[in-house]
Amino acid sequence: MKSVVIFCGSSEGNDAIYGEMAKELGSTLAKNKLVTVYGGSKLGLMGKVAQGALENNGKVIGVIPEFLKTREIVHTGISEIRTTQNMHERKLLMSELSDAVIALPGGFGTMEELFEIVTWGQLGLHQKPIGILNINGFYNDMIALFNGMVAKGFLKQENYDLLLIDETIDGLLTKMKNYQPVIVPKWIKKEQT
Repeated sequence: MKSVVIFCGSSEGNDAIYGEMAKELGSTLAKNKLVTVYGGSKLGLMGKVAQGALENNGKVIGVIPEFLKTREIVHTGISEIRTTQNMHERKLLMSELSDAVIALPGGFGTMEELFEIVTWGQLGLHQKPIGILNINGFYNDMIALFNGMVAKGFLKQENYDLLLIDETIDGLLTKMKNYQPVIVPKWIKKEQT
């Protein structure tokens, strides 16, 4: 694991703990010599992650689509900025630049990025560890939903297990470093393999 893409909000939320933990995550990645890849903005949790990494001499790569450059405030102090034509190219490039994924709190955009990358993993398109930093229980309701999806037969346990969840940065990074992917093709039943 040499680089980690961070999916997170362009807002800071209404509890200071979110921004504090985002900054601490960036700092921790830099101290561990891991490249931070993220959405390229200096706003919200995105900006906090970048700030934490930069304050600790970390390398930070921002990836932003051209049309958002006029709507978001691009972080001009990061190591490198990559511009894409659209959101699809953005997600693909972020994936290509990273060896692992961490989702922090966020809104629809963060959820969409997380769900797409875990779906790619479920389909066997990558074998990267996918972490959720469950700051202050932010993801508790979603975790309950996932458990319900498993219980009702819409999500296989082994696919749910693609998500590594922890409430601490060190705990999550340890799980990610020790991650061993298990490939179970979505449409093949265990008894067929």
